[in-house]
Amino acid sequence: MKKILLIGAGRSSSSLIAYLLEHAKTENWTLTIADISKENANAKLGGDPSGNAIALDIHNSVATTAEIEKADLVLSMLPAHMHISVARECVRLKKHLVTASYVSAEMQELDAAATSAGIILLNECGLDPGIDHMSAMEVIDRVHKEGGKISSFKSYTGGLVAPESNDNPWGYKFSWNPRNVILAGQGTACYIEEGNYKYVPYNRLFTHVDKIAVKGIGTFDGYPNRDSLSYRKIYQLDNIQTMLRGTLRQDGFCKAWNIFVQLGLTDDSYKIEDASKLSYASLLEAFLPTAKGNQSLRKRLADFAGLAEEDEAIKLIEWTGILEDKALGVTKASPAEILQSLLEKKWILRKEDKDMIVMQHDFEYEMENKKFRQKSSLVVKGDDSVYTAMAKTVGLPAAIATRLILSGKIQSRGVQIPVGKEIYFPVLQELEKSGIKFVHQLEERS
Repeated sequence: MKKILLIGAGRSSSSLIAYLLEHAKTENWTLTIADISKENANAKLGGDPSGNAIALDIHNSVATTAEIEKADLVLSMLPAHMHISVARECVRLKKHLVTASYVSAEMQELDAAATSAGIILLNECGLDPGIDHMSAMEVIDRVHKEGGKISSFKSYTGGLVAPESNDNPWGYKFSWNPRNVILAGQGTACYIEEGNYKYVPYNRLFTHVDKIAVKGIGTFDGYPNRDSLSYRKIYQLDNIQTMLRGTLRQDGFCKAWNIFVQLGLTDDSYKIEDASKLSYASLLEAFLPTAKGNQSLRKRLADFAGLAEEDEAIKLIEWTGILEDKALGVTKASPAEILQSLLEKKWILRKEDKDMIVMQHDFEYEMENKKFRQKSSLVVKGDDSVYTAMAKTVGLPAAIATRLILSGKIQSRGVQIPVGKEIYFPVLQELEKSGIKFVHQLEERS
């Protein structure tokens, strides 16, 4: 009997766990759910006899090693920076590993050792990264096989709120790690457009917005995401003229969020002194230029942003409650942590709420002296606040890949991401059975 160890049972693990437990008998495996909170692990297990729940602190290396040693495959759903210690133990103990996070430089360094150990360290097997890679490579491989040449590829993904649950002006609720949302985009985004390299630093990121129309769903803000340039080689598009990977938010979101960025309220590098004595209004006051005359806080905020007081972006900021004379409720925290604490109260996904994943690939290519444009769109809605669209699209690819590895259908070894047909083809096929399916629009261009 095969043994699977899942480390981390957070927001994105519900669908993954459900899949593994559902297939446990037919695939002859057992699942151990390990989390810092045994109560949380037990809740996710739901009393299913095909698994067990344990408390595990990843910083306890002895306990972590003991659990990894018992397993045939480890699924790490920990925060991205915690994967590496698990990966090193998996290599040492010759255990397969699956994560949904980007391959770090440290992870890539384990490639030769993992190959030598006869194991796969499969990363970026979630939504974005994950389904984006797999669905893109399916189109890219087809075009290349048919003799076509791709000149442009743009891909955007957003974790949003479904229209029927969209009851706040930001059009956003937390369906995954709130901290990652607050800190999103920090660093410099880079991509290539019509043969020219483009670099967008964090302080300008949320002003660098394209309007992305998704048929039947609406128009969204799309901003560049991290390093698009490195994926030219990974996607076998070395000579492509335009390549951009980005993030989607509700139309108007980025203009308002940019105000938080310019204020410095997404900074996580230091702690606010005497935070326990501050209100949200006094915190905002501390980040604004000194008042000139008897101006209201709202007027000063609008002037700082270079906007009219009645601008929709100012209204969005005011809606969060950051202009109110209410205590922060923290003793020592960074500006980003304070903002996260505030928004967790406002952007809460209620029990009956549904989230929504929207992904769109936009290809331009030439084949047989004809030019084509193909848009491939994915829209997935969650069932509720537990079985979210985010949980489905992050967890199911990792769960399916786990089954394929344990059954011997994935033979690749070393550090991998799901861009090879051996991985992406069967995973995409099974995702379609779960309703995670792309709609394609193809048009010939003059």
